[in-house]
Amino acid sequence: MPHLILIWFCLFMSLITKGDSDPTYYCPNTTSYTPNSTYKANLDSLLSNLYSNATRDNTNGFYYTTVGSNDTVYGLFLCRGDVAPDVCGGCIGVAREKILELCSYGKTAMIWYGKCMLRYSEKSMLGILDQTTSFTKRNRNDTQPNEYMKLVGNVLDQVTTQAASSGSAKKFAVLEANFSAFERVYALGQCTPDLSVSDCQICFRNVIALLPRCCYGAVGAQAVYPSCNIRYELFPFYNHSAEAAPPAPPPNNPPPPSTTLPNSSSTKGNKGKVIIAASVASVTGVLLFVLCFCFLKKRRAKKDLSHVKETTTDMNEILIEESVQFEFSTIEAITNYFSPNNKIGEGGYGAVYKGRLPTGQEVAVKRLSKSSTQGVEEFKNEVALVAKLQHRSLVRVLGFCLQGEEKILIYEFVPNKSLDYFLFDAEKKQLLNWSTRYKIIEGIARGLLYLHEDSRLKIIHRDLKASNILLDGDMNAKISDFGLARIFMVDQTQANTNRVIGTYGYMPPEYALYGLFSVKSDVFSFGVLLLEIITGKKNTSFSMESSGAQDLLSYAWKHWREDRALEVVDQSLGGLYSRNEVIQCIRVGLLCVQEEVEDRPTMANVMLMLNSHSSSWRSPNPPAYFNGGSQMILAGQEGDLSISKSLPLSVNEASISELDPR
Repeated sequence: MPHLILIWFCLFMSLITKGDSDPTYYCPNTTSYTPNSTYKANLDSLLSNLYSNATRDNTNGFYYTTVGSNDTVYGLFLCRGDVAPDVCGGCIGVAREKILELCSYGKTAMIWYGKCMLRYSEKSMLGILDQTTSFTKRNRNDTQPNEYMKLVGNVLDQVTTQAASSGSAKKFAVLEANFSAFERVYALGQCTPDLSVSDCQICFRNVIALLPRCCYGAVGAQAVYPSCNIRYELFPFYNHSAEAAPPAPPPNNPPPPSTTLPNSSSTKGNKGKVIIAASVASVTGVLLFVLCFCFLKKRRAKKDLSHVKETTTDMNEILIEESVQFEFSTIEAITNYFSPNNKIGEGGYGAVYKGRLPTGQEVAVKRLSKSSTQGVEEFKNEVALVAKLQHRSLVRVLGFCLQGEEKILIYEFVPNKSLDYFLFDAEKKQLLNWSTRYKIIEGIARGLLYLHEDSRLKIIHRDLKASNILLDGDMNAKISDFGLARIFMVDQTQANTNRVIGTYGYMPPEYALYGLFSVKSDVFSFGVLLLEIITGKKNTSFSMESSGAQDLLSYAWKHWREDRALEVVDQSLGGLYSRNEVIQCIRVGLLCVQEEVEDRPTMANVMLMLNSHSSSWRSPNPPAYFNGGSQMILAGQEGDLSISKSLPLSVNEASISELDPR
């Protein structure tokens, strides 16, 4: 019976470690060679060279070489830092044959085993941080509680810090920590030794960032880039003695003398009893360990199920299921530590950076400046809003970070920047033909209709403008920046604020003067934006023109009243547009910017008018006017209307600023 238990336990452990023999490989197949080519001859020579060096002590488990002056092949191998040279050589020997089988005729290939990695390419790779491909493995499907994952995160941070800054040539480290009386976490981190310390640190941060998506809660997992890898388990999967092997005893030392010489028969009997006792104790210990392990797993699984609806700290209104919370270290990794090269915009609330999630998805990371007037409550308001909104005409939020003074939002990346990037540039506006502009107008209208009437909450954007309309790869409009949005109660139609936040020229008069806002405030802003799209002119650009108008609204109204409406159409369109659609859009735009709130249509009526070119719709009255409309208030800047209600054009002398295109 003890032997059966011992055999069962060995099989159990072999199943856990089986993945070490299964290779993972990457064959991009962008370029290829022929069987009798020079490249093939050089590759064979390189693989032979790598194998012959894999068993040498002086390589420290890493070797890089090149072969050939023509059709040069570059290659390297990396063995896990704890394996002996003979094990390294055996692993590379298998890898060099398997890689040719799996990636036949490809000039670039990589293969990973549990104990080694081998790669070759037509391009040099020495000292280059490579994150072109990755893989992750969730080694077991059991789920651990949040406390376990916090410990794993701390252990991985420590082990990768040690590996990156290690004084040894291997850039390799292992670490273990107790999770409970019966469970111990074992972790490993390794970079290719040719990387600089900073590149190694970046690689580790990015490879750790791969784990939350694939393996959160996993008992054991690993994540791998070509330049670095990490792994953690609940069992010791690496060789402790390889890192700090005890010195061997001197070969010729005699055994210590005995004080007595026991009888040989009694000695054999005692030895037998000792062996039996030791075997029973070992098997009993193993059995107890397994039983305790299973008991703790079931207990924690029940605990996890009771916390599925756990909410984030200080953000009780936001469920984890609705928005993913990222660690600040992860945000640093995906933006390359907020590198200036990743910066794609600067707004009133802070900078926007381009990043790439471990899944490969590109994202826009909005980092609120520490001096921003948007506080924790406003940040929670924005996250709570966008986490609940799902519409094709709204920019989708993917996650957030709230850590210390850091308040960060992660949005989907919209590749074609913002509408103003095209609309107000003499050359780029050529890309906006009428059908594209009309599609953008309809998209914005659908998005606002969703916010005002179709979403779970009635939402007012309060800062709708060209720079807040992003364009996707098909030039579809997506409304962004809900930091200024305000949620209305279902039976509420109007509100008042002492903080006028937004951009002059897009603000309706009742909001700029008295702080009164409603869904009709967004309708006014939409009207201004619609007229900008038709004319290709900024609403703030008329003070420098000899058009006889002070602003865009009076310019459009003057031509409408004189029955010359088509003369305001952007000349870059070259007359290629639907006259009926343009006339109707100008009518809708002027109706939206009426001075009296009740004269403006709802977004539902706007959608009806855009899809009907009937002349039966009522004609607009003169629009609201803004003398000195070129002034702008920085998005996020506060204004105290209790002091400045009588000052129509200045809200605490707010600074003038434009949002950069994203």
